[in-house]
Amino acid sequence: MPIATKIAGHISKSSWIRKMFEEGERLRQVHGAENVYDFTLGNPDTEPPREFQEEFARLATRPIPGMHRYMNNAGYLETRAAVAEVLAEASGLPVGAEHVVMTCGAGGALNVVLKTILNPGEEVIILTPYFVEYKFYIDNHGGVPKEVWTNRETFQLNIPAIEAAITNKTRAVIICSPNNPTGVIYPEESLKELGEMLARAEQRYDRQIYVISDEPYARIAFDGKHVPNIFRYVESSVIVTSHSKDLALPGERIGYMAANPRARGVEQFMEGAVFSNRVLGYVNAPALMQRLVAKLQRASVDIGEYQTKRDLLYDNLTAMGFEMVRPDGAFYLFPKSPLADDVEFVKLAQKHRILLVPGAGFGAPGFFRIAYCVDRGMIERSLPAWRKLAQETGLRG
Repeated sequence: MPIATKIAGHISKSSWIRKMFEEGERLRQVHGAENVYDFTLGNPDTEPPREFQEEFARLATRPIPGMHRYMNNAGYLETRAAVAEVLAEASGLPVGAEHVVMTCGAGGALNVVLKTILNPGEEVIILTPYFVEYKFYIDNHGGVPKEVWTNRETFQLNIPAIEAAITNKTRAVIICSPNNPTGVIYPEESLKELGEMLARAEQRYDRQIYVISDEPYARIAFDGKHVPNIFRYVESSVIVTSHSKDLALPGERIGYMAANPRARGVEQFMEGAVFSNRVLGYVNAPALMQRLVAKLQRASVDIGEYQTKRDLLYDNLTAMGFEMVRPDGAFYLFPKSPLADDVEFVKLAQKHRILLVPGAGFGAPGFFRIAYCVDRGMIERSLPAWRKLAQETGLRG
């Protein structure tokens, strides 16, 4: 075999999201792009905000001398300071540039954190439904993923279940809020309860247990809700995020990792994170993007557009009989499958040229994911196809 056995196995279990996206390419060639309704990929169709375009133009026409040279492995000081300023305001804690590492997106940040903290065989709790790449990232660094279901009706944190899963090998818990794929936000009370439970577990097992908060959707919150800052509630906490969603820059792979300044041993943790960023091969986040996002830490795409699309799909699909939790943020719906086999349901949807991702791809059979970061016109054109699909599966339609 020309590749490692483990990688061959991972490929066979790899992302349903990509598989369905590729199926969409095939259907578009057959039926035409306007007749295929692709809800598979969380790839924002919106453009970056005006502030980005203005700063991009300024740097292009008035470049800073040396702006493309090597930098500190943690990233530009001014960029880290801009990130830290916003985090300090949100948390009420003295977050400084020394607590931030600029990374190649949230995926890069997650790998940096996991490499920094994991010893071989240590466990990382992931909450079902989860972003499938978590398992592969954990495996990258010798860790063992341990799945724990959220509340199956609300998708909120199930603190007793998390506590029951903790052992003397537990090193971290990964949370994502607003969540991919459900769109729920974990409220302050839940995070406080999580922090208190983990403090007890740290004492019981005499080991530090981190919460890694994956937050690429943190600015995309609806109905006046906000995403609580994890630093307020969990001492051993780390934020990993990217600007793929809030600034609509998925292709630029620009993000950061930030550590809670209250965490025990935070100085050594940061030293390890900077080292890990280097030896993983990322070395630095892209210089130009660091320069750009330094001025954009308070900017965002138009959240109202996403809320309008959520309401359009949620209202129409629930009227047809689909059951789902109303999302608080991000840009996903995660309905129950009308068929017991969610993979079969997704295959049936393809007959109506609707492309979805089965819940099995997120560790949650019996559901499916809709990514509505797409053109509103496509959503509207898709509604007759949704009605036919609903009727074919025994719903009202």
